[in-house]
Amino acid sequence: MVRHLLRVPPPAAPPLTGHLPFMDVPGVPDPIEATSRWLTRGGRPWFPVSGEFHYSRYPNGQWEEELLKMKAGGVTAVASYVIWIHHEEVEGRVRFDGDRDLRRFAELCALHGLDFIPRIGPWSHAEVRNGGLPDWLLARTRAPRTDDPAYLEPVRVWFTEIAERLRGLERANGGPIVAIQIENELYDQPGHLRTLKRLAQEAGLSAPLWTSTAWGGVRLPGEDLLPLYGGYPEAFWTQADGGWPDTCRKHFFFTHERDDEGIGADLRPTRVSAAAPSADRFPWATCELGGGMAVAYHRRPRVEAADVGALGLTKIGCGSVWQGYYMFHGGTNPPGELTSLQESHATGYPNDLPVLTYDFQAPLGEYGQVRPSYHELRLQHLLLAETGHRIAPMRSVLPERSPTGQQDRDTLRWAVRTDGAAGFLFVTNHQPHEPLPDHPDTAFTIDFPLAPPLTLPSTPVTVPSGAYFCWPLRLDVAGLRLEWATAQPVCTVEADGRTVLVLAATDGIAPELALDADTVASVGAPSGEITPVAGRVLVSGVRPGTDALVEVEAADGSRVGLLVLDAATARTVYRGRAWGGERLVLCGDGVVFDEHRGEVRLHSPAAEPSFAVLPAPDAALEVRGAHVREAADGVFTRCTIETGPLADTAVTITSVRPGGPAPAPVTGVQGRASVPADEDVDAAAAEYRVDVPEDLLGNPSGVLLRLRWTGDLARAYVGDVLVADQFYSGRVWDIGLDRLPVEALLTEGLRLKVLPLAPDAPVHVPGRLGDTWREAHVLDAEWVVTRRWTVRTG
Repeated sequence: MVRHLLRVPPPAAPPLTGHLPFMDVPGVPDPIEATSRWLTRGGRPWFPVSGEFHYSRYPNGQWEEELLKMKAGGVTAVASYVIWIHHEEVEGRVRFDGDRDLRRFAELCALHGLDFIPRIGPWSHAEVRNGGLPDWLLARTRAPRTDDPAYLEPVRVWFTEIAERLRGLERANGGPIVAIQIENELYDQPGHLRTLKRLAQEAGLSAPLWTSTAWGGVRLPGEDLLPLYGGYPEAFWTQADGGWPDTCRKHFFFTHERDDEGIGADLRPTRVSAAAPSADRFPWATCELGGGMAVAYHRRPRVEAADVGALGLTKIGCGSVWQGYYMFHGGTNPPGELTSLQESHATGYPNDLPVLTYDFQAPLGEYGQVRPSYHELRLQHLLLAETGHRIAPMRSVLPERSPTGQQDRDTLRWAVRTDGAAGFLFVTNHQPHEPLPDHPDTAFTIDFPLAPPLTLPSTPVTVPSGAYFCWPLRLDVAGLRLEWATAQPVCTVEADGRTVLVLAATDGIAPELALDADTVASVGAPSGEITPVAGRVLVSGVRPGTDALVEVEAADGSRVGLLVLDAATARTVYRGRAWGGERLVLCGDGVVFDEHRGEVRLHSPAAEPSFAVLPAPDAALEVRGAHVREAADGVFTRCTIETGPLADTAVTITSVRPGGPAPAPVTGVQGRASVPADEDVDAAAAEYRVDVPEDLLGNPSGVLLRLRWTGDLARAYVGDVLVADQFYSGRVWDIGLDRLPVEALLTEGLRLKVLPLAPDAPVHVPGRLGDTWREAHVLDAEWVVTRRWTVRTG
């Protein structure tokens, strides 16, 4: 047996309070403040979850549904860059209409109980042309991002425009704006950062929290700005031949180092000498944990759901008190009037990005696709919604035996968040690219200063390769104390007169529940064994599933259920308010809870979509336009929507011409491969025509053309208008039918250009299998139709 030991030091002194200039105006009912170790809201520790979604990169008619998807995914605050060049590409013509309607986006956040965090720049980066600065502005000043008066005067006007659109949406007026970020990744101009904050406040912008990115050895202006950190599982901005960056590798270890010197390192000196913001005076907050990763021409990383999930859970174990993701929702660059609006070599940037797609491999994709990473993160966010107020004040403690360095793949990676008597144990045995080994015969001992030590589980387990999880230590649940569980807490719900705690099993680890015998009157389990041992009641041998409910009568008379779901089912859990109370909904597709309209909506491509509910509504469920069949699914009620047979529409693709020889590679900034010139693409690309059926065009919402292809880059046109693009990385290529011009499609169809890649092109493509992927081919295609079903809850 390998017993891993962690000794918790005596409790730290109380956090500093009142030392930072971050607080709400008097009279706000749930005032936000910042201590030196965590944030508070309404006097209670607060653990926000923020997700980036760029309104100007998404159709405004779909904002509301996508925001509800984010909320259902556990996001509590929506962050968005206010990208200057998207609003004022032409000087003096400031647009806040349509997809640029900042105010409407913020109001939709407020309507659905989401906080809003505008990241006002003026320089954003965001893989946008000039980092978001308009061309006309750069023509006016030789010193952007400084206190040059020729730069500051247009910035003052721009901030005033933003403030006018957000007027009345401040917290003092009941609005959603909890934080404002100025600039981005500015590492050596603390005085300019202070100037920008002053200009924004003078313009009328107001928020309890003012933030700045703090990676890369940043120099911040004293304590005027709250430092926010980041961490990505992969990076497009490094060299093509550089392998998996060490700065990404570090995020799969438990550490108390907050900075990531790799983010944005292509735009600043490799080493920056600066004193990091004091960890003793600021809480550990993030704004850019990688929900995915963009793909550049020279380097095309793939990010898997487990990479995102393991990174997020590891950061909680490290001590994060604010989980912020970039991106949580992908999008598409708007077409520019004067130029294209992507980051490129043509504008002096080290990376060529696609002209249109900004999908970012995000949990919610460019067209609203619900991806596996969305389910991975939602599982963690349910835990934070339930216990974040407990976790936030808990310090992170590392074990006595930790990995010796970033190349150590053999030492188990784990940590504990604790208050000195209870807490949560975190394990990460996953990292991208290089699998970590199994850890057989594993047990843990946590020596607490304020309570007896815990050794768990009762029988050592094997921690499987690829596993990552959080186990509770002395978790109080409605009068019951759960000493430990070898399953991850998810959330609670009131059902049938008892509090049900849902736990998620880990594949390969048998669930064991250890109950404090002093808090137990009786225990009943549908399977497994119940064994009294040394002041505890051990429940083992439970087969995880929707019927694995351990029923406990607590010593104080309360009733508690411990429901242990298998790993796959746990990733289908949603929690939201419907049918007059809090419900759990199991669904492997997209679910939103729209309290404003009294509806639950499902987004599903299934022929007969289904979902399960706990507790069951009092009346039979009604789905608009369909019949519902109900049946028991363990303790849930399973509802299947009977839709009748669906038409299977084949994709008709016609080869127009084969691809020619690949163009010779060209390099640009920093010697990195550049996107081939348009004329080279036109000359060498294979061309295809896709005929779009009229019946799909009659209702294009939720319809994707999903293409599997090989080559270098692919572009889609309707007529001569570019409507979608992608660089090859082995991923499918989705094109949303509702983004395309219907009339032109009927007459001209959809035209695809697929370019082959030169054998000597200095690009990184993951998972190369021979050289067949270099050839320009559309391998196969399908129509994916995701329909929206409305379930009445009012």
